[in-house]
Amino acid sequence: MHLLFVADPLEDFKVSKDTTFAMMREAQRRGHQVAACEPRDLVWRSGGQVEAAVREVRLTGADEEWFTETRRVVRPLREFGAVLMRKDPPFDSEYFYATHLLQQAEREGARVFNSPRALRDHPEKLAILEFPQFLSPTLVTRDAQAVRAFHAEHRDIILKPLDGMGGMGIFRVGPDGMNLGAIVETLNGDGSTTLMAQRFVPEIAQGDKRVLVIGGQPVPYSLARIPQGSEVRGNLAAGGKGVAQPLTARDREIAQALGPVLAARGLLLVGLDVIGDCLTEINVTSPTCFQEITQQTGFDVPAMFLDALEAAVAAAA
Repeated sequence: MHLLFVADPLEDFKVSKDTTFAMMREAQRRGHQVAACEPRDLVWRSGGQVEAAVREVRLTGADEEWFTETRRVVRPLREFGAVLMRKDPPFDSEYFYATHLLQQAEREGARVFNSPRALRDHPEKLAILEFPQFLSPTLVTRDAQAVRAFHAEHRDIILKPLDGMGGMGIFRVGPDGMNLGAIVETLNGDGSTTLMAQRFVPEIAQGDKRVLVIGGQPVPYSLARIPQGSEVRGNLAAGGKGVAQPLTARDREIAQALGPVLAARGLLLVGLDVIGDCLTEINVTSPTCFQEITQQTGFDVPAMFLDALEAAVAAAA
């Protein structure tokens, strides 16, 4: 099968931990042909089809110079066995436009994972609102007074932007309310931007768990991203330490409840973020942590993903 990965520039990959690289490596191991492009390479012209200038590559097995480019060619997306949208956030206007081009490619016969429509329908902070039974107390608002009332009720809260990634823009405000006004002004732009507030979950000290769901089924291990020092954020990009561990009963309950629902909407790969017993985010754009879980537990996450991808392509044929 010929696979196209729509991703960030290959030269920017950190292959020691990159999940898209792990997917490519497993795909090549199985005999699939690997190609890559960036969202900016997607083109549609009237009378034609969505196509892209793609790089046909072969992985070398080396840490440095990890791929060789065999050729560059312009091809319609419908000619690939599968197209994998793996562009990292932020979900900005250009990402949004790319999903529309990918959806047009679907109309023309391309098989795209995750579904472009589902990517748009599941913003990673707000998608949790559909599953309130698994949340800590949560508020979504532009209203500074509503945030103040939420803090007065819960005393210890987390504030975050809806378009952040990697832990960017996350603040904790304790019972003393220190800097609450300044933080709200920073995040909501004097009422022009919506933000999220959640009751602080103290189990963050044991880690912000990434629970991967592939083809509707949970990977049996999570990666607990544990804050270091005085940091409140567990994100690996914010310096958190990743520790793989078996799913708890609650982790599995959440994954088994959400997995089939999200898979039915075209979300082949989902990363659920769970702190303690509470769901905090549903990541659908470019979920990661394949390599960390595989290296620490021996469970082959890339193999599970390729099994699910091959089954999904066969089912769509």
